[in-house]
Amino acid sequence: MSLAVVRDLRVARAPVTAEDLAALQTDVLAGFVLARAAAGLSDGTIASDVLHLEQVRAWFGRPLWDMEPADADAYFGKVLRDTARGTRLSRVQALKTYFLFLELLCTCQVEPRSVSAHGGAGARWFGAGGL
Repeated sequence: MSLAVVRDLRVARAPVTAEDLAALQTDVLAGFVLARAAAGLSDGTIASDVLHLEQVRAWFGRPLWDMEPADADAYFGKVLRDTARGTRLSRVQALKTYFLFLELLCTCQVEPRSVSAHGGAGARWFGAGGL
């Protein structure tokens, strides 16, 4: 028996750049908006959800999918402690809905498609079809 050369079957990918990550975040948020619109929610409700998500993202400083329960506790328990109850409730509901969308996207084998003409960063992450 002789030895043979084995090549790696994994696809070599370039390191993710900050621009790639920003484009992916935009594509995922656009998918969230499209899903909410397809579910029949009003434009005002969707805009409110996006505004709440952008505010949480601005505080967090990283993609929302990196958020851990301790981060949410710090945000809702300390940062928003003196904020009106309705605002806290709306913000937590938007975040909860976003995470449910991400869970559906990742676990139910939803085939994301490009929301932009060129495919954006999603093409690198989700194949030729993009996000």
